[in-house]
Amino acid sequence: MNIVKHTILSLAVVAALGAGAARAQISDNVVKIGVLSDMSSLYTDLAGAGSVVAAKMAVEDSGIEKRGIKVEIVSADHQNKPDVGSSIARQWYDVDKVDVIVDVPNSGVALAVNQITRDKGKAFLVSGAASSDLTGKACSPNTVHWAYDTWMLANGTGSSIVKTGGDTWFFLTADYAFGLALERDTEAVVLKNGGKVLGKVRHPLNTQDFSSFLLQAQASKAKIIGLANAGGDTTNSIKQAAEFGIVKGGQNLAGLLVFLTDIHALGLATAQGLIITNTFYWDMNDQTRAFAKRFAERDKGIHPTMVHAGVYAAVLHYLKAVEALKSDDGTKVVAKMKEMPTDDPLFGKGTIRADGRKIHPAYLMEVKKPSESKGPWDYYKVRATIPADQAFRPLADGGCPLVK
Repeated sequence: MNIVKHTILSLAVVAALGAGAARAQISDNVVKIGVLSDMSSLYTDLAGAGSVVAAKMAVEDSGIEKRGIKVEIVSADHQNKPDVGSSIARQWYDVDKVDVIVDVPNSGVALAVNQITRDKGKAFLVSGAASSDLTGKACSPNTVHWAYDTWMLANGTGSSIVKTGGDTWFFLTADYAFGLALERDTEAVVLKNGGKVLGKVRHPLNTQDFSSFLLQAQASKAKIIGLANAGGDTTNSIKQAAEFGIVKGGQNLAGLLVFLTDIHALGLATAQGLIITNTFYWDMNDQTRAFAKRFAERDKGIHPTMVHAGVYAAVLHYLKAVEALKSDDGTKVVAKMKEMPTDDPLFGKGTIRADGRKIHPAYLMEVKKPSESKGPWDYYKVRATIPADQAFRPLADGGCPLVK
């Protein structure tokens, strides 16, 4: 009798454990998303609070909560410091049960979070950071790099400028992982296309005074001054270059990473004629315009940058993979994201490669003259579309250990 009772009890325990395990596939019964961004400094307009808005919109548009899966969003400011970003990532993963970190504008911070995410078996969706090393030597089975990267920027903007006569360059570079990667990738394109690099100067992140750097660039007599920086550093260097009369003197500026919010800060009178490469522009079609209208209503009228678009699209695809797997295990979810073709209203149909690189077209754009703009945020005209299979570095060339 005792044996029978014991057997029945054991079967009941196994059944209960099985049911519990099925319910516990979603850890803590909630999918927790951490938006790690620059909330207070030079990248706050292009990412920042707008990235939180984009993540929330993705959760709503996914409809996942209506189907019984709870999603929670938390956010924090990494202050553009890898140690601060690392500390937040560890706290989120170990204590706060965050399942996925998104955004992270700042390649130094992103490379640190990339490694921590891999060690913890979580998921990392990068849309703010640019370094192509994230899908190259530092690639991880837990990371997807969504919107753009330094190889794409170099081969879009850099290549176009060299081919149209800008064959001597001087680099003005933000002195950390992102700027150095962008300078490296653009220099390779300049040299490959027969151009020359006459010099380079590195400036600290979030510099207010570019005068000594710009004087060196001016003295080089290079046709092109390549700005391997972003956000506030780009707008400050362009404004101060205008004060020095650099463009009037016959040299041209190449903004190697320029965002819609940068153009808004500069104004078309200053920014007109800049050649840039983007993977998303709010005024491309009805779907992007509808998204931008909703976004602007929530973010003080600001129109979305390609970072905001990347957060939205990456979170949307991540939630599809979570739902398909009925699990938020980071390593498994990223593998599922690579398996499933991507399809969202902002980037269209695409794929995620073995190295974690999300593939979609890029667009070579020119900033409009004030007379060409129909109103606020109408800033770009498309000069060329770079097809998805050409927009990003070939899979075999990145040195990613995951690529067999």
